[in-house]
Amino acid sequence: APGTMSGSGPEAAQPNDAAAAGLQEAEQDWAAAKAFYDNLVTKRPRPPKPQHAITVAVSSRALFDLVEEQRIYEEQGLEKYVEYQQENENVTLKPGPAFYFVKALEHVNARLLELYPEDEERFDIVLMTNNHAQVGVRLINSINHYGLTIERFCMTGGKSPIGYLTAYLTNLYLSADSEKVQEAIEAGIASATMFASNKDVAYSDTQLRVAFDGDAVLFSDESEQIVKEQGLDRFFEHEQLNENKPLAQGPLKGFLEDLGKLQKKFYAKNERLNCPIRTFLVTARSAASSGARVLKTLRSWGLEIDEALFLAGAPKGPILVKIRPHIFFDDQMFHIEGAQKLGTIAAHVPYGVAQKYHKSA
Repeated sequence: APGTMSGSGPEAAQPNDAAAAGLQEAEQDWAAAKAFYDNLVTKRPRPPKPQHAITVAVSSRALFDLVEEQRIYEEQGLEKYVEYQQENENVTLKPGPAFYFVKALEHVNARLLELYPEDEERFDIVLMTNNHAQVGVRLINSINHYGLTIERFCMTGGKSPIGYLTAYLTNLYLSADSEKVQEAIEAGIASATMFASNKDVAYSDTQLRVAFDGDAVLFSDESEQIVKEQGLDRFFEHEQLNENKPLAQGPLKGFLEDLGKLQKKFYAKNERLNCPIRTFLVTARSAASSGARVLKTLRSWGLEIDEALFLAGAPKGPILVKIRPHIFFDDQMFHIEGAQKLGTIAAHVPYGVAQKYHKSA
């Protein structure tokens, strides 16, 4: 369900009378809002209903480079920070680690609107920030400068935005604040901490490219636990014995599912070769010893992945240089750091047994 790590479809639950009445009232509100928008003449697409959208919530520090501003906040306090932002509200912020990912999402939206003008199943980007409203003008000016379509803002004035993620039916939350990401993961929301690349890299502006690690990202950390606690040989034995037993889902399974749904919309219009979404599995697993279970798990879920790369423990950075993803999700910081050094924008998913070992190291 939206706001959880299990995809974007509504849960099959029997609502009580109060819930049913609330849902009916919400539908009436949306119908009134749609009627209002339909009477306005504008070239900008109306934001989709959250129930239909794939909502990606992005923090201001993920979307823009706010390193200097964050330093002012930490060293001089909130008042100086707000003052600085207001004095510089006409100075355009530079792109942050999630910027090109967001641009790619918007390209997919543009293609979807060409093929399905009335369909609302597309990405909705929400700026989710604990900034104060006084900083909003600079953020709006920068968003408009780059021509981004971000209509929904949530500015919480210093309070944690996590509670709003569920209200916005968030499918993916990206932030530069690892504590908030951890809080969101614990609330059941697919989330990752963004890290900028250490090099300038050219990213595709015609195809959204998303790379996923496997265990503790797309899948549960079941197999990783065996590696950590019993060693590699026991892991290989376990995976071969359980080859036909699907792995449990991990925190990003729902987002891969969302991408797959949109891909099928392009395939239905005979656009498979020109699909603006491409997905990659980049895993440290070896194919012969432990790859079959992964591929059979994806098949059991009814999900396709465009490219699967089994690296058998080799570094991921050089492969990611060739892929040039807009975002690479991994649960282990040493893979994130290796990707960063070679120019990949990486997102850390703080989930599973690897976090315990990372903290104690």
